[in-house]
Amino acid sequence: MNVLKQLKTSILLITCAICQHAYARQGQPLVSGIVQDALGKPLIGVSVKAINQGSGGSYQASTSEKGLFQFTGIPLGGPYDFVFSYIGYQSDTLRNYQLDQGKQVTLSVKLQEEATGLGEVVIVGYGTSSKRAITGSITSVSSEEFNAGVFTTPGQLLQGKVAGLNITRSGNPNEKPTVILRGPTTLRAGSQEPFYVIDGVPGASIDLVAPDDIESIDVLKDAASTAIYGSRAANGVIMVTTKKAKAGATRLSYSTYVAAEQISNTIDMLSGEDLRAYLGENGKTAAQDDGSNTDWQEEVSRTGISHNHNLSFSGSGQNSSYGASVNYLNNQGVIKGTSMERFIVRGYMEQHAFNDRLKLNLNITNSNTDSKLVPEEVYSNMLTYLPTVAVKQPDGSYSEDFSVTRGYLNPVSLIDNNDIRQKTKVFLASGGAQVTILDGLDFTTNVSYQDERIDSNIYYNRFSGLVQNLNGRVIRNTVSNTKKILESFFNYNRSFGEHGLKLLAGYSWQEDRLGDGFQTTNQGFVTDGLSYNNPGLGDANDIPVDYGNKRIQTLRLISFYGRANYQYKNRYLLQASLRRDGSSAFGENNKWGLFPAVSLGWLIDQETFMQDLSVISSLKLRAGYGVSGNSQGFNVFTSRFLYAGTGRFYYNGRFVNAIGPFQNANPNLKWERTATLNIGLDFGLFNNKLSGSVDVYDKRTSDLLWTYPVSATQYFVPELTANAGEMSNKGIELALQATPINRNGFSWTTAINLAHNRNKMTSLSNDNFELPLLQTAYLGGRGQSGNASQRVQEGYALGSIYTWRYAGKNTDGVSQFYDKDGNLTIAPTSDDFYYIGNAQPKLIYGWNNTFKYKNFDLNFFLRGITGNKIINATLADMNAPNNATQTNIPQFTLDEQEPINDNNAYLLSDRFVESGSYLRLDNATLGYNFKKNKSTIRIYLGANNLFVITNYRGIDPEISMGGIEPGIDNRNYYPKTRSFMLGLNVNF
Repeated sequence: MNVLKQLKTSILLITCAICQHAYARQGQPLVSGIVQDALGKPLIGVSVKAINQGSGGSYQASTSEKGLFQFTGIPLGGPYDFVFSYIGYQSDTLRNYQLDQGKQVTLSVKLQEEATGLGEVVIVGYGTSSKRAITGSITSVSSEEFNAGVFTTPGQLLQGKVAGLNITRSGNPNEKPTVILRGPTTLRAGSQEPFYVIDGVPGASIDLVAPDDIESIDVLKDAASTAIYGSRAANGVIMVTTKKAKAGATRLSYSTYVAAEQISNTIDMLSGEDLRAYLGENGKTAAQDDGSNTDWQEEVSRTGISHNHNLSFSGSGQNSSYGASVNYLNNQGVIKGTSMERFIVRGYMEQHAFNDRLKLNLNITNSNTDSKLVPEEVYSNMLTYLPTVAVKQPDGSYSEDFSVTRGYLNPVSLIDNNDIRQKTKVFLASGGAQVTILDGLDFTTNVSYQDERIDSNIYYNRFSGLVQNLNGRVIRNTVSNTKKILESFFNYNRSFGEHGLKLLAGYSWQEDRLGDGFQTTNQGFVTDGLSYNNPGLGDANDIPVDYGNKRIQTLRLISFYGRANYQYKNRYLLQASLRRDGSSAFGENNKWGLFPAVSLGWLIDQETFMQDLSVISSLKLRAGYGVSGNSQGFNVFTSRFLYAGTGRFYYNGRFVNAIGPFQNANPNLKWERTATLNIGLDFGLFNNKLSGSVDVYDKRTSDLLWTYPVSATQYFVPELTANAGEMSNKGIELALQATPINRNGFSWTTAINLAHNRNKMTSLSNDNFELPLLQTAYLGGRGQSGNASQRVQEGYALGSIYTWRYAGKNTDGVSQFYDKDGNLTIAPTSDDFYYIGNAQPKLIYGWNNTFKYKNFDLNFFLRGITGNKIINATLADMNAPNNATQTNIPQFTLDEQEPINDNNAYLLSDRFVESGSYLRLDNATLGYNFKKNKSTIRIYLGANNLFVITNYRGIDPEISMGGIEPGIDNRNYYPKTRSFMLGLNVNF
């Protein structure tokens, strides 16, 4: 291969020499040559500048498709310097060339990629670009930078790695993390997550991809980058690129780990002995007491053993490449009865023909996930169930006291007597063809089909406290969702002297069929032996049962989009894009929407006045503005008039189901719009030993969707889903990377990112719809039903907290509070709520460090947040000393003054609104690498969540920030885990 490359180079140089000879015969001085990359591939559009050091004159040329350039009209003399610059590559200069009459000068240059990765390819919508040519705000994370740990979804790979990306997760293997980029932009639950694009397939299920199969993830943050995806991109876009075969290489890889997970922290509850002593001191006894001393948290928990295996094979020939992988993950939860088992099979192939003018590809992925769950009541009862009773009575029955209300149930019985399983199967097939019509003009067409099926199987047996005296109850349901996508687009890429032009024009069609399924329930079984496998054997005895509410939806999307990228002198960059989206879900008067974007870039380091500033290796200024939309959670029927069952009535001797208006039509309903202004600066200093970026943004969302009260005289239903509200997010992000040490086989690389965001609800109303505020977070609790702990209100952030203000205890030991006038009271009302703070963090940060010495590597990663508040409703609800005869209480309660008489202790007040700030050592990994020829073996030891520094009194301060009720810890929080793992990576 090297011989062929050298031969090609020689032929091109001979061609240059022939051209020179022709010009020399005409008496013209001539400079010509070739520019290639490090592998000898010609580079197109390289800027070549000839600078006369004597006169100061400069002359410009650029390379052709074959990497050739020439100067034919520059004056004789000199000396001349020739400067070669190309986006994504280090500039090079050839100096002191004298041009004389009849003299031919032939130059050959090989440019090296930027040391900081600015020459790396970044995946953007419907194409690629080098980092240096990017004018928007995009963060790329390669597989070498991913977090290590027991992960069930690819989103966890990015936790703490991307400035402005807030990912929170629990220890539950079946619970997806919440992902929010640059603050919340909607009021609709489940509609705040970024839009995923996997190998060019928009909206593909993120659970289809095994973390070991991912090559890189690109996070598109601002609207200038995301607007090309139109009405689905307001929350940002995450582009996932899977691993493919390397040119000319055959590779076999196997990676595995085994991990042990334990609960990292628990709430300190009273033991049986402590509770007896406390009650005895106050002249009381427990409602149940058989002399036991049961630690219910210990009874329902375990050390979870997880293991993961990934086997992949890939290869390529002269005109084809192929690969396949198999991934198996078994993640055993730390709560008994919970687990997640996943099996993913993936295969792909690519074929080139007609001298690479035709490229065909086919990708197939199938994922099967089996989830085991336990009832939500387990999590509260493992804390509050009386420790004075045993798990089981002498006769083998579970200790229960069904006379106590509010879901007081034996947590071990809840696990053993309730079987809850969910199976999810996802199949994705995609294929495409790319045709090079002319040099620089490509046509691409892609098709994809995704089929998702979710089966839920639940059986509560005859001993279950959830369905007492029903002799078992079964619930089975299934739902199928399919997506069909066709996309066709043209890409045009040409250079004209000092000008570079890239054009994109495309069309997209998508059809989603959602909610195709059914549900069946039954109860009254003669045996529990069949579990949920034969619902027909039950006898409902005319007791009404829930047959589910499945609505089949067919959603169609049609889009036209275009983008233009212009470069001048390889230093001035311009990008403009426009997408027109049409959706069958939008109102009749708003079927189509336009989403424009424009951005500029200036490569300051390429300017002449920067050449002598050796301390600055690279410097780029970016600015962009764009509009993207959010139609997630916007179903087919949102804008339509709907009927639904309204009950039953007696007619003609029998009961008949009644149907009536259920939802008003809104022909003006449309997507939410988010406009973003982003200004950024990318820089590299000291020969790129220190590099980074700073971004400042102003993101404003309008046309927020909510259901507003309307007049019953104008509408059938007294509420209407409409666009009215506005919200803003303003922030600044900083990312720094450095290599402070790299000598004698030892290196240290470090990266830190910080993000500050300020969220504010600008408006909830407009001229047509009015809503002064929105009460949220109805957490309930003893004597607090109907109280809202958060509000969505103009001028405040989403997640603003309103509770009573604690004023200590009175002489009787009863908690007292300040009323709205500042007076003391022991009987506060909802009118006495005060604004306490909000759940939005002021700063999110991550700090990664990697040390390498010869074959050893050590990595540790810290992350955290600060400036946010958490409602610790878990601790408040358990702080019930006057109820300690029936439910357990935390150690916190005993630390209070005269607690037994306090029947207000559990009321949610500002003393249970705590700081959510924390610093966590998220991961530490020590590895050793064996290398022999082309084979590598790496063995490593790793640990996750080694420690957390926080003042929060709950289980863990990492609380979900999703939805419109962020930052709430309310009795059903699955414990955070600490894991230790041993792993192996083998590559042949």
